[in-house]
Amino acid sequence: MLAMKLQRIGKRHQPSYRLVVALRRSKMISPPVEDLGSYNPLTKASSFNQERVKYWLGVGVKPTVTVSNLLVSKGVIQGKKIALKFKSGGNKDGGKVAKEAANTENTK
Repeated sequence: MLAMKLQRIGKRHQPSYRLVVALRRSKMISPPVEDLGSYNPLTKASSFNQERVKYWLGVGVKPTVTVSNLLVSKGVIQGKKIALKFKSGGNKDGGKVAKEAANTENTK
């Protein structure tokens, strides 16, 4: 299954990314199927081949959440941004506060 994702290039502390179509579970050092453009997060400069991006999306390639949000913000595709969900590191109290709040609501 193919995916549209960012492949990091550049030196240490100077990130730069390529927008590529590659196998979803492949390592990023393997060669991609196609290179679609580039993105520099330091200068916010980007250049994408819009025709090829739309072609691959039409064929059924799914972009990652980050790529989807980037394409929406740059106006390449239409739609809403997808909210990123992060796993929390856990509460230091072991979740006791949430359990106690749930118990008090159940007793009412």
